Parts: sequence; structure tokens; C-alpha cells
Amino acid sequence: MGSPEGRDDERPIHRVAIGPFSIGTTPVTNLEYAPFLASGGGEPPPWWSDPAFSLPRQPVVGVSWEDASRFAAWLAESAGGTWRLPTEAEWEFAAFGGLDSGAMPPGEDLPPPEVPDGPLSGPWEVGRGAANGYGLFDMGTIVHEWCLDWYAADYYAVSPAAGPRGPASGLRRSSRGGSWRHAIRWSSPCARSSLPPGRRYSDYGFRVLREA
Repeated sequence: MGSPEGRDDERPIHRVAIGPFSIGTTPVTNLEYAPFLASGGGEPPPWWSDPAFSLPRQPVVGVSWEDASRFAAWLAESAGGTWRLPTEAEWEFAAFGGLDSGAMPPGEDLPPPEVPDGPLSGPWEVGRGAANGYGLFDMGTIVHEWCLDWYAADYYAVSPAAGPRGPASGLRRSSRGGSWRHAIRWSSPCARSSLPPGRRYSDYGFRVLREA
């Protein structure tokens, strides 16, 4: 994990072992989130009815960390299995798509269809670009994705070598990925971000993981 060329919180580079898992092909979409709301799982996100955010295949946004965690728990009840948010280590591993950590998939230059040009009023639909080596779309684009871990800038210095899940407590939850709102709409697989878990932003979504 980590990068020698990124921010201080992406260092030191360190090796970790993680268990097998399955992860969402894309961020959770409005279409996938709607049954959860219909079941009484929570209130609609702030932008739920906004035409710029309400297409079925747009990623659901405006969800807090707690909302995303409740969705994962609902999946466990309705579909069976152990569902949750990915850890930072799992997300980074998935984002590289099987490439060595020194690479920057999908390369220094994104394929032309991966990220739209020009001004946007909301996130684009999932699955627009090419899949990575694990068949995953939108890793590092469209939205920041909540992770399971609490965030600490110096966590890499003390991270365990197997199954790291972040500090025991904190004020902010970790997140990964890019943002449709940013001037540069793609983010390196190693780049870390964070937000207080109760916040709801129009460029924050999530994808879910199922433990094998």
C-alpha cells in the first residue's frame, strides 16, 4: 500500500495481507439503493429527487457513512452473507486491478470515454469507461467512496501486516476515489481522503463488499 509520490499520509509504503472478498462492480446506484429506502432503511439522500442526480444508473450520493453501513447491513439480511464497506487496503487492492502498486491504472492518461469533459451539474452514470483487470468500473472516478476504516494520517506507520482496518477510533472515516465536482475528476488508487461520518456531500457515494 501507499505511494512515494503522494501526500504524507500515503507513506510509508508497506506490504499487507488481506483475505478474499467480492466487491461491487460499480458504486451503488440509485436503482440499487431504492429498495433499501422502500424497506424503511432510512430517509432519501438530500439530492434524491433532483433531476441532475436521479437517473437510475447514477451513483447514489449524499449518503453518510452511517447510511452506507446500514445499506450493507440490509443487504446481509435480505441477500445473506457478510456485507460491509471495504477497508482502505481492500479498496486499494481492488482499484489496482491486479497491476503492481507502482503502476497508475489505467495509465498516466485516462482513456477518452472514462471521464467527461466540460462542466457537469451532477455525477455521470456508472460503467462509462473501461473495466480494470478485476472487471471493476469507476475505481477512482465519479464519487468519493466511503471505506470501513477510521482515518488517521499516520496510520501507515503502525498498520498491522494482516487485515488492517484502521485505528480503533477517530473523528473522520476514510474514503477513496475521485469526484465529478473536482477540476481533476480522477484520483490515484493510493490517494486517501476522509470526512466526518455524519456528513452528506453530493460527491460522496460507496460500493459494498461481501466477505468470501
